[in-house]
Amino acid sequence: MTHQIKLLQNKLKQDNLDGLLVTKDANIAYLTDYDSRDSWLLISKRGSFFITDFRYIAEARNNLTGIDVIKIDGSIFGTVARLAKNLGIRKLGFDSKSLSYAEFKSIKIELVSGIDFISTFDFVETLREKKSQEEISRIKKAIKINMDVLRLAKSIVRPGLTEREVALRLEYFIKSKDADLAFDTIVASGPNSAMPHAPLTNRKLRTNEPVLIDIGVAFQGYRSDLTRTCFLGTIPVSFKRIYESVLASQEAAIKNISAGKQICDIDRIARNFLNERKLGKFFGHSLGHGVGRETHENPSISSRNRERLSSNMVFTVEPAVYLNGKFGIRIEDMVLVKKNKCEVLSGALDKSIKNWTNPSY
Repeated sequence: MTHQIKLLQNKLKQDNLDGLLVTKDANIAYLTDYDSRDSWLLISKRGSFFITDFRYIAEARNNLTGIDVIKIDGSIFGTVARLAKNLGIRKLGFDSKSLSYAEFKSIKIELVSGIDFISTFDFVETLREKKSQEEISRIKKAIKINMDVLRLAKSIVRPGLTEREVALRLEYFIKSKDADLAFDTIVASGPNSAMPHAPLTNRKLRTNEPVLIDIGVAFQGYRSDLTRTCFLGTIPVSFKRIYESVLASQEAAIKNISAGKQICDIDRIARNFLNERKLGKFFGHSLGHGVGRETHENPSISSRNRERLSSNMVFTVEPAVYLNGKFGIRIEDMVLVKKNKCEVLSGALDKSIKNWTNPSY
């Protein structure tokens, strides 16, 4: 049994639940430290049960310790219902965000009278917000590869290459390090950089244009997410001024991150800095997001989140300015919250604005 499952069992007692049906892959992976596919997990006071079909039985039994592996008999809905009955469960929770209505109805039909099927919200996700030392270690390894690939980009990004070609070269490097992509790579040049989630295109990089690279690494189940904006050619004064404003807004926010701070205040600090420079209206998304088993997870670093930061939270800080039809600038780093400060996990990665076509850089 993992430490995470023990934490969950304690939470079940606090919330007066006899068990929890976990159906989201990322939550199952967090609880078991095993990347499941097409499988569910039932956690109860009397044990933990990994429910899967014939395809994954042998693999699951080879990788799971202290967790019973149950082969689906008939339908997964009936298997869950019979297991709940045999365990004497009276109050069975489920995640309302990850169980479809059709699945909910199918399980309800199978459950015997006397078992309440109770909706929960972010039951496992709240546990995932604070990272263990092992989780932090894996995140740091992912970030190390991520920083290396962005350093490599300096020798790759040149006028004449397409966005897609740059992305493929960077992605090959990641996979050569026994890692995977955390999400679809963004290489956005010129006016494409003004789209926060620009798709890859065959547009060629050009001299005297910016290139925004947002790339993430998945390593041993944990992820990283970093963004840098570079420039090819002579940097206009207007571009440099906006870039330095985005960078300064990020630095102001990071300086104020520590355990106990209200999350919305961190977003406000960065946003107000840009507002004072008449740039706030061009920053339309939240300041950041948690990163761990998923690239986007709790906590959301936004103006709407009034929760307070806790030690060992890991999230991005990514202020930006997007000028539609012209260019976009985003600078994204990952931080680890500590008692009186934060550690910038990607702090060794340069983010000063320079001409990447200059061979001396």
